[in-house]
Amino acid sequence: MRRAHAVRARWPRMLRGLVGLACAALIAGCAPDNGHWQLTDVTGHLPDLAFKLTADDGQSVTASAFHGKTTLVYFGYTHCPDVCPETMARLMQVIAKLPPADAKQVRILFISVDPARDTPQVLHAYVTAFDAAHIRGLTGTDAQVESLAKRYRVAYQMEKRDPSGSYEVTHSSAVYIFDRDGRARLLATSTDTPNAIAHDLKRVIEHDA
Repeated sequence: MRRAHAVRARWPRMLRGLVGLACAALIAGCAPDNGHWQLTDVTGHLPDLAFKLTADDGQSVTASAFHGKTTLVYFGYTHCPDVCPETMARLMQVIAKLPPADAKQVRILFISVDPARDTPQVLHAYVTAFDAAHIRGLTGTDAQVESLAKRYRVAYQMEKRDPSGSYEVTHSSAVYIFDRDGRARLLATSTDTPNAIAHDLKRVIEHDA
C-alpha cells in the first residue's frame, strides 16, 4: 500500500516533467531564426488552426470564425490557481504594447482542458474579467478537447480530487500563434517576455513586412 501511495504521489511531478519534455521536444524540432524572431518559429511544424468547439456564448464555433485575425491559442482552465491567470495577464500586457490598429487584429482563444467545470457561462465570466474585446473562451466534449490537444501536442492530466472534491489539472503552458490564414507560426513559452511576444506578434500581423 505504501508503495502504491508513493507512486500516486509522484505522478503529478512526473507529468509536469513529461509536459516539460514535450515542450522541449517541440522547440528542439523547430528552427528559430534568432535574427528575425524572438519566439520559436514553428512554421511548417504544426498543423493549421482547425477545430469545432463551443464558444463562451453557448454557440458552436469553428476555426473559420477567426479567419482574417491573428490568433493566440492557450490551453488552460478557469480553476487554475496560478499559471493560467499569470499567462492571461501577460497576454494582456502584450495587447497593450501593440498599436491600436494591430491590437484589433488579434484574438486570444482560451481553450479549456477542464470541460466538466468550464461551462460556456463559467468561461464567459472568466474571459470577460480579463478582456471581453480580445479573448474568447472555448470548451467542448472530452473527446473534442483531447483530439485538439493531441493535434497541437498539448499534454494535460486531471490530478486526484481533494477531500472537498476539488482538483487541479496539470497542463503545458505554451501559447500558440497563428497568422490570419490559420497557419501555425510561433510558440511562446513562460520565459518569453511581453516585449518579445509583442515584437513578433506585430511582425506576424504585418505579414513579416
